Order: sequence, then structure tokens, then C-alpha cells
Amino acid sequence: MNECPDELFPLIFDSINEGVFTVDEDFRITSFNAAAERIIGISKSDAVGKPCHEVLRASICQKGCALRSTLRTGEPKRDVRVDVLNAHMESVPITISTAVLRDSDGRLIGGVEIFKDVSEMETLRSELDGRRSFRDIIGQSAPMREIFALIPQVAESEAPVLVRGPSGTGKELVAQAVHDLSPRKDSAFIRVNSGALPDTLLESELFGYVRGAFTGANRDKPGRFQLAHGGTLFLDEIGDISPASQVKLLRALEEGEIQPLGATKTIKVDVRLICATNQDLESMVADGRFREDLYYRIRVIPIDLPPLSQRREDIPLLIEHFVKLHSARTGRPAPGISRKAMRLLYDYKYPGNVRELRNIIERAFVLCSRSTIEPHCLPPEVVYPSDSRVPRASVTGPLPSEKKIAMTDTIKPANRPDTPEVRKLLSVLEAHGWNRTATARELGIGRTTLWRRMKGYGLI
Repeated sequence: MNECPDELFPLIFDSINEGVFTVDEDFRITSFNAAAERIIGISKSDAVGKPCHEVLRASICQKGCALRSTLRTGEPKRDVRVDVLNAHMESVPITISTAVLRDSDGRLIGGVEIFKDVSEMETLRSELDGRRSFRDIIGQSAPMREIFALIPQVAESEAPVLVRGPSGTGKELVAQAVHDLSPRKDSAFIRVNSGALPDTLLESELFGYVRGAFTGANRDKPGRFQLAHGGTLFLDEIGDISPASQVKLLRALEEGEIQPLGATKTIKVDVRLICATNQDLESMVADGRFREDLYYRIRVIPIDLPPLSQRREDIPLLIEHFVKLHSARTGRPAPGISRKAMRLLYDYKYPGNVRELRNIIERAFVLCSRSTIEPHCLPPEVVYPSDSRVPRASVTGPLPSEKKIAMTDTIKPANRPDTPEVRKLLSVLEAHGWNRTATARELGIGRTTLWRRMKGYGLI
């Protein structure tokens, strides 16, 4: 068996995604790979030769050092959670594993430590564990707390997920959250609106086509399955696809391969499938409108989102969130909300669910020139019942929380620094629809660093 050439070892060392460094018996760094440079923010030339505690500045360096324990006992450590300070004096959470290094004669010559940056994962998990929000999923009601607890468990598996709920409840946000917490988070999240495409177009969108497959096909085009390879494919409105498309989708899921239109060979694909629907698929199966075998294939893990009318205690939180969001986007001072307006918003049935509430708040921002949102800023259907011009609510009885959303509780642009950096950050956030993952990627920073900047600038 051929041995690996020595010149390949540095290439292999630097290709590893985890940070790796080695130390001698005096705990001075003898090697430092590219991932370690990226995570810690210190170059190899500056790290090598220094005591490891001066480079990593970990929370366990002075007491309880895992690497020191390993060199003393010979016992490796696995996935020890610590915090280190990077070159910008920012705390970075990592997990470390350690082992001893011995020469060919078995003599101890030092140790090796492998570490992984878990800041993004911890940020996402902490948002979920807060039980109030994750991305734009807001809630503290019992149904939402159950969903927040379920998402991390679902994310760790590879099983297909079916997100069910009425239109406007945030099904795509849940799908994105599952992807962002999964091992596939660094790969693509590809969305397909199944109900918006006719059969022929849906097939070419999902599976792609080769040159000459039909008139106008003058080049090969990869399908969404191929674009999602290694990542997640989100099929929205899955209940609207035709029986013919259901057959082709089931075959792709069962065999793990697709055949582009006009192709003679199949292509292996590796995707995590998440579907969403606002329809009763079980009734559709009973009526013969949806394949039973496909239904059970895609609903291995169901997540059910309740309508907003069944989680009314979340309405004040959602209002506060959307007020802050539109204040940040428009640069206008965040208005308060009068008790009458809050009462009306709380009592409304919201047939359009969370999406409708968001649009109502956006409308109020456009129509209200005062510092407080009053009933006249709200749509007629919120203020009046459908059969009269008498206001819907009498404004009696307590709200779930008597806390008013006042200007002191929301973003005040006057308190936000107006600098080129802030303006650039707002511009990139706007360009990506306030998607933090995409924004951080364009800015070349981690999600945790982005979160810190947004927090510091009063954007969250």
C-alpha cells in the first residue's frame, strides 16, 4: 500500500474545516492550521512558538485545561465546551477535543487540540430556547413553545418533514429554521412553490432538462433537486401538484435519483426534503386526489402551525416585532399603539394570519403621521364588523398584557448611529429581506458577529 507523500500533509492539514493546532511538552504551539487562523483571527506565523494560552485565551486555560489534563493522564477529551477570545477580543464559543502526540518509539512529544466554532449554532439555539422568537417566528403561547422545542430535534435528523398550517402562518420560516439548525446548514436551501407551476414547468423545475429536450432548450439546465444537492429542498403547496407529478416525485424520493427531461441517464441526488401545505392531505388521500404512498413518504415528521386566532397571546409580541421591523426599515421613529387600537388588533380574527397582521402594521406606518397608532390607522375590517359601522370592540376588559408598546420599547432611529457602516448594514439587510444568514455571508462575517452588530446599532 502506497504511503501518503509528505508534501500532502500540509494540504490535508489546512483543508480540515475544524481548527487544529499542536503543542510541545511545554505547551508551545508547533503547528496551526488555516481553520484555526480563521476562527481565532491570528495568523500561523504569530501563533507558532507561543504558549497556547496566549493564543486561544480560553476560559479553561488557567484552571481545568483539557489539553494539560490529556498530556498528564494520556486520556483524550471529546467535545468540551469552552469560550475563547479571538483577535478582536470577541468571545467565541467552541468545542474542543484533545489527544497526545507520540513519536514512532511511543515517547510523548506533545499534544493536539481540534476545535470547532459553534457560535452560529448556539445563537440559533438560544433564540429558540428563549421561547419568544426565532428569526421572524414570534410567540410565547403553548403551541409555539412546543414548536420551538421540536425544531432542534427535527433539524438533527434526515427524515422528511411536512409543515402544515393555514396560509400566512409562517411555514417557510419553520422550514428555513430546520435547515439552519441542521448539519446541512452550509449548503443550499432551495424553495419551490409547487402550486404556482403547471405540470410541464414543474417537472423541468424539479428535475431540470438537457439541451434539445424540447423546442427552445438550447442548453442544459439543472433542476432544483440538483441545486439542493447536499442541502434542503423545500416544496411549498405540495397538495397542489398533479397525480402525474406525484408519481415522478415519489420515484425521485424512493430511488434518490432524478432523470432530467431529455436525458438518458439518471443523476444521484442527496437532499433533505421539507414540504408544506395548507390543505388536508389525509382527506385528499381518502378522496384519491393525493397518493397515499407519497403522503406517508413526506410526513415522517409533521409540524403543525396553528392559526393566529388560536394563539392570541402572541398578538402583542408580533405587533411589537413588526413595529420594530418597519421602524428599522423606514428609518422613522417607532410609534406607540393606543389601547383602543391594541384592543381592536387583539380581537380581530385574522383570516390571513401572521402575514395579514404584518401587512396591517405596515399600512399603519404609511397612513399614520402621529407618534401613536390609533384605530383610524387600521383597516375597516379590523375596526368594524362586516355587518355594521359600529366599532368591533368596546375597549373593556384587560388585555393579556397591559404593557403598551411605547416608543421607549421600540427602536428610535435618533439613538442609532448614522455612519457609513450602519447604512451599509441596513442596505445589505434590505437586499436580502433581513435574512441574517444571507446578510452575514455577503458581509463575510459570522451570524453571531452580525447579531452583535445589529444589537449594538439598535436593529434588534
